Amino acid sequence: MKMKKPLSAEAALTRAAALCARSEQAESDVRAKLLAWGLTPASAAQVIERLQDEHFLDEQRYARAYCRDKFNFNGWGRIKIAFMLKSKGVGQTAIDAALAEIDAARYREHIDKLLRDKWRDVAGKAPRLARAALLRLAASRGYEPDAIYPAVDAFMATTGSKS
Repeated sequence: MKMKKPLSAEAALTRAAALCARSEQAESDVRAKLLAWGLTPASAAQVIERLQDEHFLDEQRYARAYCRDKFNFNGWGRIKIAFMLKSKGVGQTAIDAALAEIDAARYREHIDKLLRDKWRDVAGKAPRLARAALLRLAASRGYEPDAIYPAVDAFMATTGSKS
């Protein structure tokens, strides 16, 4: 394998700005890319600072976009979204603000759709086992127990299953 020549700080800034212009990026992801391109940690920090000054990087905006996408397209709950944002180094205030934008009614609709879809697999099982499977699925998608239990109980009541 050939070693590539490290990028200059200006070339890295241009490439990172183009990356950030295409889609929202987490600061930690951009920093990792800059280091992979051969920048020193000090010059990577300078590039990050410049990207923030020029509004290519914005933690609040990234958290909102990530939250919206993972909720709408992946069907994730608040717990999983918050965990993944924390793992990317996003601050708690940005996470809380992004999660607050999720509409409560749509959140419940997502849980209900998740339960309906899973019901096809567990409909023939004993009610206790079916309920446990529904609870496990919703928890694995990152929904809170306070939202899961009432939704599962209401769903089980509409199907006529006793738990």
